[in-house]
Amino acid sequence: MQDGKLLTFVKGLSTLLETSPSETLIFSKGKKLLETLIEVDDWLPEELAKPHPEYYQQYLLYADPLDRFSIVSFVWGPNQKTPVHNHTVWGMVGQLRGQERSANYYRQADGSYKAGESFVCHPGQVATVSPDTHDIHVVANDLSDQTSISIHVYGGNIGRIERAVFDPASGAEKLFVSGYANPFVPNLWHPSNNKAQ
Repeated sequence: MQDGKLLTFVKGLSTLLETSPSETLIFSKGKKLLETLIEVDDWLPEELAKPHPEYYQQYLLYADPLDRFSIVSFVWGPNQKTPVHNHTVWGMVGQLRGQERSANYYRQADGSYKAGESFVCHPGQVATVSPDTHDIHVVANDLSDQTSISIHVYGGNIGRIERAVFDPASGAEKLFVSGYANPFVPNLWHPSNNKAQ
């Protein structure tokens, strides 16, 4: 019996991280693994793809027991978006469904934050974030009439990490821990997740 797509990704990334790779290597080999995971949109359980009418949902798909990485589905209703925020760990964002617009924010001399150019991610594309390069951004569903879903992979258990949101005008920082919307994670070993692919 062949492993399901998400389990195959978990195994592949776990094996890669066993070698203590550089971030550059994670963003090359890990990105290819994520591109394979999102190239066909037929594996995400429906209960982990449901939008909320008021705000985006962050569903935990898998958390490494050693906190080396976590995998999350972000589900965005029409026009929903994040505040200006950071991550504090490396991250890869793979577009599974719909499209999302992302804009990096940069601290100015007066302490405020200014948006750089925005870009749109389409299904199959992967973007990255990193404290070493560009860790502060805003992400939004770029569609006004449908749900968008992206698969996020972070270099830690992102729902347990203390991070910050920023007021772009003043630069004021507010700490938060995001948590997750779902009380249970998928069973990667259930027969329904291990059909021949």
